[in-house]
Amino acid sequence: MSVSYQSLATIPNRYAFFHRIEQAVEADAQLSLLFIDVVRFSDVSSSFGYKVGDLILEELARRINALFGPRCLLGRVSGDIFGLMIPGTHSDAQLRGFYSHLIEHFKAPIVFDDNAFVADFNVGAVANLPGNEDASRLFSGAEMALKQAKQNKYDNFQITRLQEKPETGRSLALKADLKRAFANEELELYFQPKVDLGTFKVVGAECLLRWNHPLDGIIVPGSFIEAAESYNMMNEVGYWVLEKAFETALCLESLGLNIQVSVNISPTQLYDSQFVSKVKRLADKYAVDLSRLELELTEDVALSNSLLVKRQLSQIKALGLSIAVDDFGKGYSNLAYIRDIELDTIKIDKTFVMGLDRNPVNKAIIQASQLIAGALGCQVIAEGIESVEQLHALREIGISKGQGFLFSKAVPFERLVEFIHSDLIVGDSLAYRDRVS
Repeated sequence: MSVSYQSLATIPNRYAFFHRIEQAVEADAQLSLLFIDVVRFSDVSSSFGYKVGDLILEELARRINALFGPRCLLGRVSGDIFGLMIPGTHSDAQLRGFYSHLIEHFKAPIVFDDNAFVADFNVGAVANLPGNEDASRLFSGAEMALKQAKQNKYDNFQITRLQEKPETGRSLALKADLKRAFANEELELYFQPKVDLGTFKVVGAECLLRWNHPLDGIIVPGSFIEAAESYNMMNEVGYWVLEKAFETALCLESLGLNIQVSVNISPTQLYDSQFVSKVKRLADKYAVDLSRLELELTEDVALSNSLLVKRQLSQIKALGLSIAVDDFGKGYSNLAYIRDIELDTIKIDKTFVMGLDRNPVNKAIIQASQLIAGALGCQVIAEGIESVEQLHALREIGISKGQGFLFSKAVPFERLVEFIHSDLIVGDSLAYRDRVS
C-alpha cells in the first residue's frame, strides 16, 4: 500500500483517499483514521513562498509515510491537512500513542536553505466500529475530532467515538418502507419546468424524486434520504432516478416534444467506476437522443479536482449528454475548477435570485456568472424565480432561462405535458394561483 512520495501530486487527494478508504472498510472494517493538521503552516507559505511551502509539505509526507510503515495509507485531505489510515483495531491509548510517536519524531526540525521549520500538529483520531462500511461516517468522525483538537486549550489531540445511530421507530419504518417502495413502484419523478424568460415556452424540466407513501402521502427526498444513506441504498436510488429520466426523455420524444430532461447526479455515482458503463447501457436500452438529457452535479463535486470525476464527465460528454453545475456560487470562491470541465449550463443558486431586487451585490454576482458562462460557451439558468420583479431584473441582466414557483412547482409527468401545451401566465391571476398552490 505504501508509496514513495516524490511530489505532492503523487499523494492521493481528498477524494482519491476517500475512495481508498471505501475500498478498505468494505474489505475489513477494522481500521482507524487520523487527520493531521500542520499548525501555523500558513506562516511558512506567506514568509517563504508557496514553492518552499510545497517542499516542506513533501518532506512532511515522506516522513509520516516512513514513520508509520507500508501497511498505512497517507492522503492529503486539504492544503496542509493529511489523512492517515491505519489498519487494525485500536484502543484510545493506542491512538494517543500514534499521536505521541508523530510528535516525538518531528521534534527534529526540517531544514531548508538557512532556515529551520519545527512541525507541530493538531490531530483528530477515530477508530471504526465493527461492521461499519460507511466511509463517510469515518471521515466525518475524523473531521469532528480534528476540529475539537484545534479548539482544545491544552491538548492538540482529540479522539471521537463513532456512535451507533439511534434509530427511532419512525426511521426503522422508513427503512423497511423504502425497500418495499422499490418492490411496489411507489417512487415517482416530478418535474419542475425550465422556461424561456422571453417567450415563456418550456425548454426543459428538472427531475425531482417523490415517494407516494401509502400512509403518509407524497414524501419529498429530505424526509427519507437519511434512511437510504444508512441502508447503503443511495446508489440504488440514484440509478433508479437516472433510468426514469431516460424513460421520460423517450416519452417526451415520442410525443414530439423537444424538451431536455435534467437529472441530479449524486457524488456516490460520480465516484462509481461503473457510472459511464451504466449510462451506456441505459442509452442502448432506450435509444433516445442523448442531447435530450442533462446531468446536474453540485459545485462541491465539480470542485473536487478528482481525476476519476473529470474522466467520467469527459466520457459522458463524448456520449452526447449535457453537463450542468447546480447551485453555482453557493459555497465556493475557487472558480478554477470550471476551466477543467466542459460545461453546457451554469445554474445560478436561488439565494442570489431571491434577493436580486433589493441587493445590488446579488445582481453583480449574476452578471459575473453570465460573463463566465459566455467565456465558457455555456448557458445560464436562474433558479428560484418567485416574483415578477425578479423576472424583470433577470431579463434586464440578460438571463434568458429560468425555473421557479413563478412558473410552476414540481408536477407529475401528465401535468408537465399539459403545462407544455398551455399558455403560461404569471403574476396575480387565478390561473397562476391555481398552478402554484
